[in-house]
Amino acid sequence: MDYFALFLDSLCLLVGHGVMHMVFTSRLTGKKLKGWYFAVYLLLLCAIQFVSSGLALDGTLSVGAGVLALYALSRFGMGNQEAVSWLSAVLSYYVSQLSFGIINSVEAALFPHFIGSPLLYPLLIAAQALFLVLCAGCYHAVLKLLAWTEAARTPYIGLALFPVLFFFAAELYILQTAYSFFTPVVSLEEVGKHSTLLLLQVMGLAALLCTLYAYRQLCRGFQAQAELQSLSQAVHEQKVYIAEARARYEQTKSFRHDIKNHLSVLGGLLRSGKLEESREYLKKLETVSEALSFLYQTGNPVVDILLGEKLGLTKEIAADVSLVLPKPCRIDDFDLCVLFANALDNAISACRANATDRYIRISGKQQGDFYMLTFENTCSDEPLPPAGTGLSNIKAVAEKYHGAVLTEQEGGRFSLNVLLNVSSPAS
Repeated sequence: MDYFALFLDSLCLLVGHGVMHMVFTSRLTGKKLKGWYFAVYLLLLCAIQFVSSGLALDGTLSVGAGVLALYALSRFGMGNQEAVSWLSAVLSYYVSQLSFGIINSVEAALFPHFIGSPLLYPLLIAAQALFLVLCAGCYHAVLKLLAWTEAARTPYIGLALFPVLFFFAAELYILQTAYSFFTPVVSLEEVGKHSTLLLLQVMGLAALLCTLYAYRQLCRGFQAQAELQSLSQAVHEQKVYIAEARARYEQTKSFRHDIKNHLSVLGGLLRSGKLEESREYLKKLETVSEALSFLYQTGNPVVDILLGEKLGLTKEIAADVSLVLPKPCRIDDFDLCVLFANALDNAISACRANATDRYIRISGKQQGDFYMLTFENTCSDEPLPPAGTGLSNIKAVAEKYHGAVLTEQEGGRFSLNVLLNVSSPAS
């Protein structure tokens, strides 16, 4: 029986702890699992088990040492952040200890009837297999609720760590006071107690999953709030562009209205032979004219100002704008601002990530009632990231005007095509 118990303990240590802990930590943190991680962790577990058995240490101390070993490997081996490493280590041990406690409660309630029977050993093996299956299922459920990657990590890890620590401490207390680790309790007198413990541990598992679900929803709420603030800021900036464009338009109208008077004054100075005064007056007119002119002229003052502001600040990026918006155009200035601002922000960001050739080309072409806007820019050769808020806003504008959006990446070139119906009113 001692060899049989040693076999079960070794199986649990190797698969239940060694393999599952490492796979769970790797998938939870999004880090690739390497063979030496598993080898080092398994050696640490064996050393902890040997020292714990030799010195007859308290089971809680050996579990705590295992948590520290898994934390150290996650923190310094995989390079995860401190809070992430703690959460992954505590969750790994909590799930395995909880699964063990649930199976142990079932054994304690059912196995007394099989003491002395040849079926006892197959049942113990089946219980160990069921423990591994339950453990894997719980890990899978936790990963569904909590998985993240280095590029998409929540800053609110502490919100999940503290309740998980509470569940872990409660489970350790139950295991320490009610069971002996990895040895089935088969006392007939304690069947009722272990049935109650089974119910409590199942409720503990349900509480963990509910907590993680609430944590995920809370993080999504924080993320949505941050996106809303970002959108509010973008709306404010776009309103500024529109207001500035309208002011520039009114100034241009006023300058055109007064141009005859300016030319009359300039002619009078020339006829009087006042060449120096004429030059000074002409310089003033040129200064006013340049202040009212646009770096890019598309036929829409809002787009002109936006292009000038965005592209004027990126001297390191070559820009080619061959675009004249149709007239009449039923696209609202605000929607044009949303479309161009997001497209330009994405293009500029992609160009800056490309260390060699950097360019942005913007063109437009009308065919019938539809107008095709094309944004081309250089980018890295890496796969495109998931669609973000900017592209979603562009798609929303296109759908509003019964159009469509098409993106394409080929080598180091990215193309965004936006089709809009410029004749029919927006839906």
